[in-house]
Amino acid sequence: MPSTTAPTSLRRSLGLWAIVGLGLGYMTPMTVFDTFGIVTGETNGVVPSAYLFALVAMVFTAISYGRMTRVFPSAGSAYTYASETIHPNVGFLVGWSSLLDYLLLPLVNALIVRLYLESFFPQVPGWIWVVGYVVVITAMNLFSMSSTSRVNGILVVFQIVLIAVFVVLTWTAINAGAGNGTAFSLAPLFHAGVHLGAVIGGATVVCFSFIGFDAITMYTEEAKDARTVPRAIVLALMIGGAIFFVAAWFAQSRFPTLAGFHFTDDTLPEIALKTGGLLFQLLFISAAVAAAVASSLASHASVSRMIYVMARNGNGRLSRGLSYIHPRFRTPATAVLLVGAVSLLAAAFTLEFVSSMINFGALIAFTVVNATVIIHFAIRRRERGGARQIVRNIVLPGVGMLLTGVLWANLHLDALSYGVVWLTIGIITLLVITRAFRKPLRVKLDEDGDAAIITREGAPSGASH
Repeated sequence: MPSTTAPTSLRRSLGLWAIVGLGLGYMTPMTVFDTFGIVTGETNGVVPSAYLFALVAMVFTAISYGRMTRVFPSAGSAYTYASETIHPNVGFLVGWSSLLDYLLLPLVNALIVRLYLESFFPQVPGWIWVVGYVVVITAMNLFSMSSTSRVNGILVVFQIVLIAVFVVLTWTAINAGAGNGTAFSLAPLFHAGVHLGAVIGGATVVCFSFIGFDAITMYTEEAKDARTVPRAIVLALMIGGAIFFVAAWFAQSRFPTLAGFHFTDDTLPEIALKTGGLLFQLLFISAAVAAAVASSLASHASVSRMIYVMARNGNGRLSRGLSYIHPRFRTPATAVLLVGAVSLLAAAFTLEFVSSMINFGALIAFTVVNATVIIHFAIRRRERGGARQIVRNIVLPGVGMLLTGVLWANLHLDALSYGVVWLTIGIITLLVITRAFRKPLRVKLDEDGDAAIITREGAPSGASH
């Protein structure tokens, strides 16, 4: 008798480049122009150096993510790795901290689109744009992950094409004597008056442009082959890093200072106007809207999967509701709708307030993932016998922890304050659901995407993979 049980796993529909595209969409290549003025002021005119420092810091962390996703081929990212390697309670707090960033990113994109549209249509109430936009993004994530990835891919290509046109126009202008007068000057990397502390401060701002590479791990259970996810992580990081660096290099070569800019908080419109005139400005702003849409699609998809995995590991009616998989669409329907509901708050919040809250959880996740590599390989599996194992299992993740620690030290005070409040709420929540640690959390891994779920009760044991 055939089974009539509805499928309880996510659909494996994403190939390598679809996942890379989702990562790039999350990273939003056009952001380099939005933050150009802020980072130029922060670094005294060496934006490419800030991106280079951030990229180096992220490479070590990306290696750690790639290794851990091979060990635990499950959605959930840092939450899963910390739960399995350290303790489910630690994993919950890591996931809770990351949830702040992931949950607010779709909201930020909706807010940015609201601001763009309000500037064009000031007579229309902003909440109308937010509601319409959020409904469309939520519906696309609810009905099909594969169609979401296709639309995201088109929008990412549109961004890259416009950035390429910017590079060509800027190259022509520089050769004609504008800016530094040459694209081969090292001034965008270093010049008199530049200090390492300022570069690190700028890297703290731009490093969150790279947050998409870790979000890729959320698609592990929807990848056609889970082994492609580690490759997708590195590819998305390196491609995104190259786009950021090249765009920043040409922008800094063309505009060594902010002289002549009226609005330095978001320099994208003025950069486009000064580069190619009104028509190019319209196209460039269109690409910026496309970037926000692509980031919305990718970030909405990833955070809904994190909520799904955290709920799947819980107990009770709420957990069952949040871990619900739609039997036809094979998407985490309740989690997708929840993220959409939170995104509606873009009608009321300001960009400054929301942005100040985003920076906290990402660095917690990055630090912990590097630590899980050391714990899993060097301590649990005792793979520290030779120079190669010491480098792979201790030195590389250790450097990743050190570099994320440097970025931690340069976080804005508001980000730390709001983050601590959010973490405190998470600790209280953990105390409630574990009854003051008397009831252990469960850890479930759906390792093949379609098979029965493996359940571990109580304290975690070393996973055998």
